[in-house]
Amino acid sequence: MKRSNYPVEFEWVAVSSRIRLARNFRDYPFPARLMKDPHAAEQASEMIRLLSAELESLEDFTLYEMDCVSDERAAVLTEKYLISRDLIKHRPIAAALVSKDESISVMINEEDHVREQYFMQGLDLKRAYERISGIDDVISDSIPFAYDAELGYLTACPTNLGTGLRASVMLFLPAISRRKHMRHIIPTLNRLGLTVRGTFGEGSLNEGDMFQVSNEVTLGKSEEDILLVVEQAVGLLVETELRERGRMKAEEGLTLKDTVMRAYGVLTNCCLLDEKEFTRRLSDLKLGIALGYFGMAENGRDDRMRELNDLAIAVRPAGISRILGEKLTADEESAYRAEYVSKTIKSIDLFY
Repeated sequence: MKRSNYPVEFEWVAVSSRIRLARNFRDYPFPARLMKDPHAAEQASEMIRLLSAELESLEDFTLYEMDCVSDERAAVLTEKYLISRDLIKHRPIAAALVSKDESISVMINEEDHVREQYFMQGLDLKRAYERISGIDDVISDSIPFAYDAELGYLTACPTNLGTGLRASVMLFLPAISRRKHMRHIIPTLNRLGLTVRGTFGEGSLNEGDMFQVSNEVTLGKSEEDILLVVEQAVGLLVETELRERGRMKAEEGLTLKDTVMRAYGVLTNCCLLDEKEFTRRLSDLKLGIALGYFGMAENGRDDRMRELNDLAIAVRPAGISRILGEKLTADEESAYRAEYVSKTIKSIDLFY
């Protein structure tokens, strides 16, 4: 996953950026209707073939036909944000093409025929858009998409009409969240045409003080307008979060430092660690790094937060089951997570 050019402090708040484009084939029923079509399998197979052929000309992609993918593998792809839960609901006609470095994911027959996604670390929506837009251009040169001169790209959901562009940023907001500011911020973002979701998008809750901010409507707005509004709003959220972190440190003093150090102690020494406690303790630890309780890098580049974000994905339930090749009991999973987390955190040079 590529990195942004913003200061490291921004990456400690704006964890990752994603651009998603929604498209539909001009001459095929939309996925919801396609599922009921007696020729659905043949039509879906043709769409998968056409998209695979176009993407193969760009770089190496792995094809996952959801009807042939195990529940375990599908869960891993979901935990990595490479596919959505809605894609799995359309298993008989759904597929995903994922690039070798997992920065690009093209879902086929989710809510729309095509959902093109590009992910990168930090905040850089413009660069992410340029990358996925180039891929979209290659696909559209050979595949006619459903398009209306007045409405723009036609999509299953009216909120995606127009550009079909969803720009989103994953944010780590422990200070804003814990100091109860989100309830005031969300209405303001809504008025700007933005929405706040949980870790796994629509309908999900935030986990570990992680929030996803994105545009809600695409009709009547240009790509440039959408990117600008989202990036400006995220920039203000980053500034607010950094300011609130400073206030937390000043006002809570040793109590806050004790919470952070207890998190470090638990994560490096416990024998059982369920996912809920891990997520909470990891958020405390990441906040401690951001506040300087573990020292600061002298070279201006600090990868500790990125390594901990990667760890959060690695020890989700499906990821653990895949690593071990078997389904574990709750205690077995907690024991493995505790051991893996302890070993990983000790290998990260937290104390600069």
